Amino acid sequence: MSLSPRTTVFVVLCFLFVLAPYLTRATTDELQARCDSHSFNNGKHFRSCVDLPVLSSFLHFSYVRETGVLEVAYRHINVDSSSWIAWGINPTSKGMSGSQTLLAYRNSTSGVMRVYTSSIKGYSPMLQEGPLSFRVTQLSAEYLNGEMTIFATIVLPSNITVVNHLWQDGPLKEGDRLGMHAMSGDHLKSTATLDLLSGQVTTTKAANDNMLLVKKIHGLVNAVCWGIFMPIGVIAARYMRAYKGLDPMWFYIHIIFQTTGYFGGLLGGLGTAIYIAKHTGMRSTTHTVIGIVLFALGFLQILALKARPDKEHKYRKYWNWYHHTTGYVVIILSIYNIYKGLAILQPGSSWKIAYTTIIGVIGMFAIVMEIMQFKNRWGSLCCKESEDLKADQTVSTNV
Repeated sequence: MSLSPRTTVFVVLCFLFVLAPYLTRATTDELQARCDSHSFNNGKHFRSCVDLPVLSSFLHFSYVRETGVLEVAYRHINVDSSSWIAWGINPTSKGMSGSQTLLAYRNSTSGVMRVYTSSIKGYSPMLQEGPLSFRVTQLSAEYLNGEMTIFATIVLPSNITVVNHLWQDGPLKEGDRLGMHAMSGDHLKSTATLDLLSGQVTTTKAANDNMLLVKKIHGLVNAVCWGIFMPIGVIAARYMRAYKGLDPMWFYIHIIFQTTGYFGGLLGGLGTAIYIAKHTGMRSTTHTVIGIVLFALGFLQILALKARPDKEHKYRKYWNWYHHTTGYVVIILSIYNIYKGLAILQPGSSWKIAYTTIIGVIGMFAIVMEIMQFKNRWGSLCCKESEDLKADQTVSTNV
């Protein structure tokens, strides 16, 4: 049965009538989120507004070029009440260090908003209250319906038309202490250049992409050097030396993999780490501390080679204990730190799957070799214990 054109139109109109409230609601929510349709409860109005590219943020501002007076309202939507927000201008560079920042958070006890200024002088700031390099007045903040906003009037040097600005958010810890913001994703992309006359925002995409590439190189070099070469070098020394025909080949293979792993990690891994620290800051994270410990242990292993006694020396067994124990500690810490680094970098599941597969194969090979050499490696100890037990039983019988 076919419907007449009039009936078809009627059905379509009824369908649109039913969906209209939902479509209107979605459109309204979208318009409210955009800065050009937003109205502030305090009645303030601004000449320009910018939808910032990341972190669900918007910047409303009015600028008078001749006087340098900049009125701003930085608005962050979809933010939890137990978070802090910040917006700032960096008059000297495009990074965080040197930025003149406005910060705000909601007091966890009273619910009152606290807003203040902080001049960031390094990449590990405490975000303490302090004066800025320019004058700030009418500083206030509000939190309403999941939106946190900072209002301020800033007096810049006259005739400035372009500024480097940045914005951020992070967790509020116990005692209203400002916690570290996330070190991945959009939190590393929240910097841009703002044209105060046209309102155009130019993101520093090239710089962000370059930093991401450096971090991936850092992760790849360390994963190969510390997480693959080092275990292979240890396996060569532990299992190849059991075969007389492979002596002294096992020693050279061991040295090649260990030195390549250490110096490759030193040049590629530490070099990229220094570059990252210079541009994004040196932070005392677990990953960083373990990395420093690994380089220190590796250096001690190199020094230990100079002090290695001869095979017949009475102290050789103590040197072996130290050398082997330190080596195993390095392997365990290396593998653990690689997974910590992958969690920070978040390069995709393929990286984690690939490394897990490789280290799993190396581990299975070690298990197989341990089983094959169990009798030769541990048999003498078991035989000695059996002989001691038999001797004790013989003494008891004679008594």
